[in-house]
Amino acid sequence: MARESEDPGMAKASKVKRQRKKKSKENKTRIVHANILHAHAKGEENPNRHYANNKIKTTKYTVLSFLPKNLFEQFHRFANVYFVFIALLNFVPVVNAFQPELALAPVVFILSVTAIKDLWEDYRRHRSDKEINHMDCLVYSRAEGRYVEKYWKEVQVGDFIRLRCNEILPADVLLLSTSDPDRLCHIETATLDGETNLKQRQVVRSFFDLDCDFDPLKYNSIIECEKPNNDLNRFRGYIIHRSGRRDALYKDNLLLRGCTIRNTEEAVGIVIYAGHETKAMLNNNGPRYKRSKLERQMNVDVFWCVIILLVMCLFAAVGHGLWMFQYGDKRPVFDVLSPEGTDLSPIMSAIYLFLTMIIVFQVLIPISLFVSIEIVKICQVYFIHQDMDLYDEETDSHLQCRALNITEDLGQMQYIFSDKTGTLTENKMVFRRCTVAGVEYSHDANARRLAMYQEMDSEEEECTSHGGTLPRRDSVTSHQSTRVVLRSQSTKSHRRTGSRAEAKRASILSKHTAFSSPMEKDITPDPQLLDKVNECSSQMDFMRFHSQPMSQLPSDLADIIDFFIALTICNTVVVSSPNQPRHKVRMRFELKSPVKTIEDFIKRFTPSRLTSGSNSSSSSSLITNRSSNKGCSSMLSSPSAESTLTKLDEEQPPGSLEHTFSPMPPCYDGKAWNVEEGELRYEAESPDEAALVYAAKAYKCSLVGRLPDQVTVELPHLGKLSFELLHTLGFDSTRKRMSVVVRHPLTDQITVYTKGADSVIMDIIKTPDTGNSKGKRQKKIVNRTQNYLNLYAADGLRTLCIAKKILSKEQYACWLQHHLEAETAIQGREELLFESALRLETNLQLLGATGIEDRLQDGVPETIDSLRKAGLQIWVLTGDKQETAVNIAYACKLLDPEEEILTLNADSQEACALLLEESLHYIQAKFLCSSTDHAAKAFHNNLAPFEIYPSSSPSSSSQTAPFMVHQLGLVIDGRTLAYALDKNLEDKFLAVARSCRSVLCCRSTPLQKSMVVKLVRNKLKVMTLAIGDGANDVSMIQVADVGVGISGQEGMQAVMASDFALPRFRYLQKLLLVHGHWCYSRLANMILYFFYKNAMFVALIFWYQFYCGFSGSAMIDQWYLIFFNLMFSAFPQLITGTLDKDVSAETLKQLPQLYVNGQNSEEYKPYMFWMNMIDAFYQSLVCFFIPYFAYADSDVDLFTWGTPITTLALLTILVHLGIETKTWTWMNWLSIAFSIALFFTVALCYNASCPTCYSPSNPYWTMQRLLPDPLFYLLCVVTPVAALLPRYFYRACQGTLFPSPVQVGRQLDKLPAETRRNILSLSRVKVGSPLSPKPPFLSLTKPSPKGCNKKDRRSLPRSKTSQGPVLQTDSEMGLSDVSTLGPTEIDTLPYTKDTPPFSGEPQPPSTKDSEVLDKTLEPSDLSGSSWITSTPVLTQTDSVQLNLPPDGDSQCVKYTRNSEETLKSDHSVHPAQRTEQGAQQSLHTTL
Repeated sequence: MARESEDPGMAKASKVKRQRKKKSKENKTRIVHANILHAHAKGEENPNRHYANNKIKTTKYTVLSFLPKNLFEQFHRFANVYFVFIALLNFVPVVNAFQPELALAPVVFILSVTAIKDLWEDYRRHRSDKEINHMDCLVYSRAEGRYVEKYWKEVQVGDFIRLRCNEILPADVLLLSTSDPDRLCHIETATLDGETNLKQRQVVRSFFDLDCDFDPLKYNSIIECEKPNNDLNRFRGYIIHRSGRRDALYKDNLLLRGCTIRNTEEAVGIVIYAGHETKAMLNNNGPRYKRSKLERQMNVDVFWCVIILLVMCLFAAVGHGLWMFQYGDKRPVFDVLSPEGTDLSPIMSAIYLFLTMIIVFQVLIPISLFVSIEIVKICQVYFIHQDMDLYDEETDSHLQCRALNITEDLGQMQYIFSDKTGTLTENKMVFRRCTVAGVEYSHDANARRLAMYQEMDSEEEECTSHGGTLPRRDSVTSHQSTRVVLRSQSTKSHRRTGSRAEAKRASILSKHTAFSSPMEKDITPDPQLLDKVNECSSQMDFMRFHSQPMSQLPSDLADIIDFFIALTICNTVVVSSPNQPRHKVRMRFELKSPVKTIEDFIKRFTPSRLTSGSNSSSSSSLITNRSSNKGCSSMLSSPSAESTLTKLDEEQPPGSLEHTFSPMPPCYDGKAWNVEEGELRYEAESPDEAALVYAAKAYKCSLVGRLPDQVTVELPHLGKLSFELLHTLGFDSTRKRMSVVVRHPLTDQITVYTKGADSVIMDIIKTPDTGNSKGKRQKKIVNRTQNYLNLYAADGLRTLCIAKKILSKEQYACWLQHHLEAETAIQGREELLFESALRLETNLQLLGATGIEDRLQDGVPETIDSLRKAGLQIWVLTGDKQETAVNIAYACKLLDPEEEILTLNADSQEACALLLEESLHYIQAKFLCSSTDHAAKAFHNNLAPFEIYPSSSPSSSSQTAPFMVHQLGLVIDGRTLAYALDKNLEDKFLAVARSCRSVLCCRSTPLQKSMVVKLVRNKLKVMTLAIGDGANDVSMIQVADVGVGISGQEGMQAVMASDFALPRFRYLQKLLLVHGHWCYSRLANMILYFFYKNAMFVALIFWYQFYCGFSGSAMIDQWYLIFFNLMFSAFPQLITGTLDKDVSAETLKQLPQLYVNGQNSEEYKPYMFWMNMIDAFYQSLVCFFIPYFAYADSDVDLFTWGTPITTLALLTILVHLGIETKTWTWMNWLSIAFSIALFFTVALCYNASCPTCYSPSNPYWTMQRLLPDPLFYLLCVVTPVAALLPRYFYRACQGTLFPSPVQVGRQLDKLPAETRRNILSLSRVKVGSPLSPKPPFLSLTKPSPKGCNKKDRRSLPRSKTSQGPVLQTDSEMGLSDVSTLGPTEIDTLPYTKDTPPFSGEPQPPSTKDSEVLDKTLEPSDLSGSSWITSTPVLTQTDSVQLNLPPDGDSQCVKYTRNSEETLKSDHSVHPAQRTEQGAQQSLHTTL
């Protein structure tokens, strides 16, 4: 009974549950109906009414919301709230110090300046929005029964839109129909991701077979799709028809807003997402706002200013209380009654006075500092933009600064994380060499072509290259991606908006083809391979001619032709012709769609058509072809006609006799369809694909046409062949390969061609059966190919393997059934398709492999070398395979041939832990004998130790000890990196990595890249910069302190996520070493100057309090008090903050070591703030007491004594700025003259026009009385001199006796150009550490053999494979050692001067044992000076084996080096093998 009563309740609960589930599902999806079905429905009834319209608004404010919203934003700054509070406090009569209205003036001025700046930026966004919203497009109108023109902003979700060629998409549209017979639409996504290659999009499957034009009135389906999101590569949904049938929707059916229609006359679609819900708008975040390291330091000092202010106010309040208390009950004459007319107690007086003093001393907190910093940063960004050295002519792109407020961080970087492909390399893939069927073809002529290659400088080339990147130039503001839309518009729409230049630019863009520079296209074939290709195709032609089966072809020749067929067809390249820009060549002779159903398969592949490949079956299949419905009549070539032909001569151009026996019928409708092969353009999705297609074309195997169901290839002798394309399994990053399933026209066999990364293809090659000769041959091919792959990787080439597989009819039918089930599955479709692809891609036959060269960008090795000398640690994080990455690393000087390489490859977490442990032991054994009392002792003489200073910010107090960076390189692969980034191992990994001079992470995923950056930034508390060019670098760029995007071939995702965008990697050198250094130096000095200036001015009033009973009155007129900082002393520091250059750009580039100045925050250390404060108080004492004693016992009134003090303070502050200014320009002089003139003008006008302004005091005619007075002028000379003498004396002594590297650089700038060049060339001698924190020319070393201890000397036998001179530290050279040095090595040691260490740097403890090392390796030098180090003798072929002693013997570690042994253990630390094996050498060293 109880059970029965429970049932209704349970039923009810389950019903509620179902409803909730349904509701949650509705929340996750959106349902789109066609608007024409609801054209007459009221607003409430239209089902699409809740979706955003297509009007975009990127502005922040409206007319009504501007004031409240802007003020709200500004009051997020604590300083602004503080100043408004003080201004309002001044309205309270009991505590007011100034006229209330006057006290408001500075705050109102500061808020107004910021508001006007915000308003101007917002107005620019508004103008851009208006331009975009008023572009027009064709929308279907039910009332008129046709497509009518409407503005973009009037488009709604559910509208039908007709798009024409070269038109830009106004919204995200689902493709329902195109004029293309294959139901394809080609789009260019340059405005979204910068890629100029074409992408294919398909009509929704259920609208595929429409015979007539699409009629919107017949449409009655409903679309259910996911909610708007910003993932450009994902779209999921269903279209539900009236019949109840559901078809899945994918990203290939969606056209995104901002893309351009190409190669398609017309397309129709329905709007799914509009306006701010489109994927393009959801991806547009605009400029980013970060807080710089300097700003964080400054905030700490602002806090100290508040403390000082409160202390001063408290002191004054206590003083005033005591002053009042001493009068007792007698009321002093000057006492003011309370508002009620009663006496105030001394305690109440002190409390009121405390508040009054806060108002009087408010200037101590620099109100104008924040606005000045913003103005200076904007000016700095402007000057960086104007630097023509950062402009790239080839791509017509400038540096873009997208984060306006972290320019000074560029001068403080410590770690750089870089991508490789496209960042260090060009991403111009050039076919270099290949191996086919185990035979290697070196392509020597092609190598010579690449070596001497100079790109043609013709105007046409320039046009082409410029066109490709037009969309990349734009303003910094947040409407970047929407603004760019206008750039690549069709000429027609440009006539509407009126810009002819833009129209011309758009037409250039439409003609541009990605990855098609002459360097990439014009490949010189290898003569040996060309002969084989010709021989093979002529034999095949002969066999076809004599109806012989193709299986009789020798297997090596068959492999060669298959190899080139695979290169030609295993890709997604679109063929287009240049006479119709971006319109593809149509070569269609049979309209068949790819296999969709099993019935279709059975119909198409009847037994008669799947017989072994005889020529007759090939002919019969041709006869059954339907002629094209474009009006081409078929003239079929029969075998009898063929028999009359003679064989083609080898040199005869292909295609000259194609009418006679072409497998495709020619067209006789009056239009010539056979475009010359030289004129065809290939639109590839990746540069690798383009390189392989151009390589095949060099061997006369040309891709001439591509349709959804067939690929047309032209082969030598055989003419044009049509491969029926059954399936394309696209490339994905998990499988790392792509495959095509085709029916071979000559053999009628179903063949799978696969190309992909060697690491995956080699695993799915069929294991050869060595029992027969064929199996043995296959095994030989696999082994040889693997050897060649290793060689290619060692040469830094990108490797791809090519393989094939022949399927029987039964195998194909079985696979097809599963594959079609996977394709139609609604749940887990991706996984099922992935499994289906894996089932097909097994037991392949290896055909060969290719080596593609990705050329280094210009100037990359020099840039990396320079950045490393600047003390920057460079890590390269790449997805490339290890060998390729290592060799590119050598080419770009990331790894040094004389460096030892630690390679970490582990298969498990435990193995990784063991490897890291061993590496740490090895580093300690070799470089840092780990006994505690010898911590600073043992630097081996064949290493270059460098000291890297951790951030000196307060947050990094735990990281004060310097750590050593050794001449080691670390190479780690993706799998090991995944283990190393585990919480338990990350500290060990970091300990190993930070000890190495260079780190190379291979095969790393985007997530791993960002995790590495985050780990280094958070654990080491260092400043990090990430630089990359592709979408896979976005997460790394966003995690770093500063993100730099390269606007390269990979598109614009990296740029959109970055703080700075550069056209080339080499520009990073000037951006950091010059602009970064300047920006940091200027802002650091400006902030310190601000604190000094305000403290000095406020202290004048503080000293006066001792003479006025701490009453809060001032001898300076309130107008001067309020406007002193805002007007009289504001301009010169802005000019200095914007234009000052402590060292010239040329010297900064030639002496990268000067960059260390910013890394160590030398310009703004915590003690400098306090030094400035002490100096400010001293100067204010001088400026107060000299006039005080000068006017003592005279009858001058308060303001006649106070005005000279104001004048003297202004002069002192300006001369102080002059002492701190490094570069004088006419603008500096003008600003100082203007400030002084402005002060006197305002003073004279104000004193003349104010006879009774503020009774009882009276400033009338004060300045006019002072100007004729000689005493005033004497004070103007004596006081500033006395005030600034200590600072000037300190600067002079420090610059002469203990010059900092920057001051030495400045002295260099003053020398004649010739002398400077000589000194700089001397300083660049290749001795000395690349990370030396001071220019090598500053250190002078003399040999001191007398201090040499025998036990500490180590002699190193010279290795035959050594790539550099064997240098030893001078003090370690006995006479017997000198013979190892050639005269050239000795001559290059520069004679320079050693300097004492800087104060304030941590010093490693000095021990007796370390004295035997060269003077240059003294610990004192580590902290500030440079030293000359020995070039290590370690060679590339050295393997390092660890022989760790028992636990008790920790101080002494032996290690053995053997150059011919390779270590068997997986966990060994082994260097890259680059040079030939040297003589066996063994070295036992006891440290």
